[in-house]
Amino acid sequence: MIGPGTHVRVARPSRDLAAAERFYVDGLGLDVLWRTTERVPGEHDLLMVGPKGGGWHFELTHDPERPLDPTPTVDDLFVVYLGEPVEDALVARLVAAGGTRVPAHNPYWDTYGVTVADPDGYRLVLCSRDWG
Repeated sequence: MIGPGTHVRVARPSRDLAAAERFYVDGLGLDVLWRTTERVPGEHDLLMVGPKGGGWHFELTHDPERPLDPTPTVDDLFVVYLGEPVEDALVARLVAAGGTRVPAHNPYWDTYGVTVADPDGYRLVLCSRDWG
């Protein structure tokens, strides 16, 4: 049964797992929960990031034998509800880690936060509002 304690994994392809790690770990501050350490023919390279002990994580995948080019749209969002104003230092870290600050497709997110595209073009929204 799906409930509040259900764990969630979101998987996305990435062109460059090292670049994705810099963005989500060095920039956003997530932890590396797991990563492949060697190339295994026929298998994907993986990077899992998220908060330690959290109920969710990102799985970023790369298949060197059959690479997928990520195809995010302007409305493919990962929204983090901070419950406080977005710190300029956090946005600067994300940009320094390979992100690009972009205007939101939906103006709601510009009113209540900051949108930063990750190195693969997926959008992270840092929202100043609380969830709920």
